[in-house]
Amino acid sequence: MGNPGKFPGVSKELQKILDADMEQVGPRRQAREAFKDIQLSIDHVLFKIPGDGLKMEESYEVNSRGLEIFSKSWLPESSSPRAVVCFCHGYGDTCTFFAEGIARKLASSGYGVFAMDYPGFGLSEGLHGYVPSFDKLVDDVIEHYSKVKENPEFHALPSFLFGQSMGGAVALKVHLKQPDAWNGAILVAPMCKIAEDMVPPWLVTQILIGVAKLLPKWKLVPQKDLAELAFRDVKKREQAAYNVIAYKHKPRLRTALEMLNTTEEIERQLEKVSLPLLILHGKADKVTDPSVSKALYEKASSPDKKLNLYDNAYHSLLEGEPDEMILQRTSSAVNLEEGKVSEVKFCGQHYIVTGCHWWFVESTTEEVIEVFSKIRQKEV
Repeated sequence: MGNPGKFPGVSKELQKILDADMEQVGPRRQAREAFKDIQLSIDHVLFKIPGDGLKMEESYEVNSRGLEIFSKSWLPESSSPRAVVCFCHGYGDTCTFFAEGIARKLASSGYGVFAMDYPGFGLSEGLHGYVPSFDKLVDDVIEHYSKVKENPEFHALPSFLFGQSMGGAVALKVHLKQPDAWNGAILVAPMCKIAEDMVPPWLVTQILIGVAKLLPKWKLVPQKDLAELAFRDVKKREQAAYNVIAYKHKPRLRTALEMLNTTEEIERQLEKVSLPLLILHGKADKVTDPSVSKALYEKASSPDKKLNLYDNAYHSLLEGEPDEMILQRTSSAVNLEEGKVSEVKFCGQHYIVTGCHWWFVESTTEEVIEVFSKIRQKEV
């Protein structure tokens, strides 16, 4: 586990770069730069979403903790964005691989999309896959996205969190720390609870907790093959290996403990979640527990919420399912009165977006169900 594998058509020189130790950020940045064209050319539906008409920028910025953070943005080139979407990636992911296609889809529909790699992940500085404090990671996210929202170009726009897997836990923690700062959240297979099969037996867990105090950075936590558990489509499962800078080793002791403690904390505070929610989860998810997404939907205090549970779907809803269940092209865009209305196919379902209102349409019955009926732009 952790070996990037061999890729067809890759030269010996490039393979040597990919085989390098990526504990620190330098080799990760070198690998991404050398491999990015190959990454984005693989035969996956997300990478077929064009970037035409979009303004994409990458940047590095040192945060208040002295860590250099990588970020990327996707904006409509010929119009102002209708809202800001801040992306929170998962544990085994980055913001420069599958997130690229998701961001292009949203930006093509008129949204300004912003993403960052957490410290220790992807192209951001820090020991690879090491989370010494989940709270500090969340604070880093808040710091970065607060600057985005304070930009005069965007400060009057509604803002949404988009969190996948561990990023769902990050998004929820951001909201709990900033209860009035966001207009809504889209959570995809959120890590509100780690599936029982993924957690070591109680005795082993207690031993690991003790060892973590002495050896927090050690990669000792037993883990099943995440790609096999997360990706239903076999071809897409194999393509996940192309994210060569994603963390693929056994979890570090402190990281695993922080994630476990975070899920327990979130599970205790579901009633405090008050922002409008759209939750998507596969019923066959063996990585994060879909029953807790159901509990989040039932207990969250927001009156504007929607839960979609998908039969037979695995953890990676937007990356590892059949093409028709992933992102599809925007089917139509029309003007209505003072605002734009867009019909967007998303995960095989239809969403009508008008201003800050989200409407869900069952693709089989064409029946409209209001999802975020009371999301309003902030007064400025």
